[in-house]
Amino acid sequence: MPADDLQALKLTAQLAGTTTLLLLVLGTPVAWWLARTRSRLKGVVAAVVALPLVLPPTVIGFYLLLLLGPQGPVGQAMQALGLGLLPFTFWGLVVASVLHSMPFVVQPLHQAFEAIGARPLEVAATLRASPWDRFLTVALPLARPGFLTAAVLGFAHTVGEFGVVLMMGGNIPGATRVLSVALYGHVEAQELAHAHWLAGGMVAFGFAVMLALYLLQGRGAGAAVPGGRARTSGDAP
Repeated sequence: MPADDLQALKLTAQLAGTTTLLLLVLGTPVAWWLARTRSRLKGVVAAVVALPLVLPPTVIGFYLLLLLGPQGPVGQAMQALGLGLLPFTFWGLVVASVLHSMPFVVQPLHQAFEAIGARPLEVAATLRASPWDRFLTVALPLARPGFLTAAVLGFAHTVGEFGVVLMMGGNIPGATRVLSVALYGHVEAQELAHAHWLAGGMVAFGFAVMLALYLLQGRGAGAAVPGGRARTSGDAP
């Protein structure tokens, strides 16, 4: 593999790892709120979180450029503070990836928190556990499969991003050139042998991720009770 492609692989891994970590930190309270709230704003917030699923990535990248660019309100504020601009930098890619991959992390966490139900938290409350204790010692352990799914999907989706990272970061070697952009460059330059290596590797990675995810989900469902049958509300304890 050429040195430029190895550099793109390293940058992609750094981007996916950083994005996944930030998404878990930012997405957990959002998912918890969505699972527990009765606010009328729940539908609005859920729709905003899911918006990247239906928007073309280039639309997200375009508006991020307007917002974070030198003439945008956030870009001007950052320049006034001496922080520089985010477009065409690694951290610009992180911001774009966090926004674009948000639903792939928030939705599995939301479903995991909803699946817990109210009873375990109510039992913990009768034992005088504070809301924070109930979240840390009851909700988080029970939602662990959801966190695994969210982390895997968030990481894999970030690895496969193209439109939003190209719009926000361009194709700067060592700075913003990730694997998907490097693949596009090889195809554009008619370097099909290099393109095959990258494309084949990404296909193998995607298949391995999804296979592992389905196997883990199946194991978790089968482990609910002995014999592999999930317990229902009508089963005897």
